Amino acid sequence: MVLALLMISFLLTAFLPGERARPLPLLLYLTALTLALRSAYPERPGSPRLFWVLAATSAVAAVLLIVVPTRVVHGLISLWMAAILALAIVSVVRRVLAHRVVTLQTIFGALSAYLLIGFFYAALFSAVAQFQPAALFSNGQPANNNTIQYFSFITMTTVGYGDFTAANEPGRTLAVFDALTGQIFLVTLVARLVSTFGIARRGQ
Repeated sequence: MVLALLMISFLLTAFLPGERARPLPLLLYLTALTLALRSAYPERPGSPRLFWVLAATSAVAAVLLIVVPTRVVHGLISLWMAAILALAIVSVVRRVLAHRVVTLQTIFGALSAYLLIGFFYAALFSAVAQFQPAALFSNGQPANNNTIQYFSFITMTTVGYGDFTAANEPGRTLAVFDALTGQIFLVTLVARLVSTFGIARRGQ
């Protein structure tokens, strides 16, 4: 379910133009986080309360995005989305590492975390684009939701087409961390899980 929600969010961001479409991905991120929290922390009684706090805060953020569409509001909402995504990454990875036997669900969980990393850096790039006065990309390339998401995932997978490049700091440093995080995650957690598919892990 989390993986499906993330794929839908990716498509919505890619094909829905304009900043006012951002509440939809935010809603999907929140839903994915809720599923991840319920799976990773089923024994904690405070999980429903945390969900309502996150839902209320996200609703306020969505209203502000529509009513007061300033650069500062866009930047703050991007940071809020990054916080939600970071919490979702921790929850998904925690649940994946708790699996005693690596199953298809485990692999889907790891892939979900990988996509979440891409969305997380996209949110950070978006915040940088809103807060800094200089352009995010070189040669005056547009820094909208579509291009930022594209740049985040292209950087994370180290494809490096070169059509979009960070113009200055802190975008360049963030791009380096994006690439390193994506590759380290793939060659450690995902590769390890795939190699032990169907096998009970020791120490679990």
